[in-house]
Amino acid sequence: MIKTAVVSVSSSREKADDTSGKKVIEILKGAGFDIVSYKIIKDDMERIKEKLVECIGEGVEVIFTTGGTGLGPYDFTPEATASVAEREIPGISQLMRLEGFKMTERAALSRGISAQKGRTLIINLPGSPEGAIESLSAVIGIIPHAVDMIKGKGH
Repeated sequence: MIKTAVVSVSSSREKADDTSGKKVIEILKGAGFDIVSYKIIKDDMERIKEKLVECIGEGVEVIFTTGGTGLGPYDFTPEATASVAEREIPGISQLMRLEGFKMTERAALSRGISAQKGRTLIINLPGSPEGAIESLSAVIGIIPHAVDMIKGKGH
């Protein structure tokens, strides 16, 4: 099982309000991912960076963030992710936007990135429940192979 964290970036810190994070967890559990951490954090760049570093330090293999990927004045998730990453993996985010664009042209406004830090994969999902579900569904099938590659298991 893949050790996975879900970090929801929100103006609210209430789990009851976090529809996106809950849906992402439901899909991941159904696909056999091991959810070892679920956090809701305020949309603050430093707090996002701290939480990503914390999850990486705990040996989490994949971190999915939800929210903070748009054009709003407090949407810092891609910048926070880039600041802790060693390298970006643009194809994952491109695939999510491509699939999302089939549903709505607004998918083009997502600035989410995918990146690697050490042996951890970080994927920014949109904050809307529909966007998060569509984006996750587009890439969930390739995540186990990506994790294997990061571990050095090859192609």
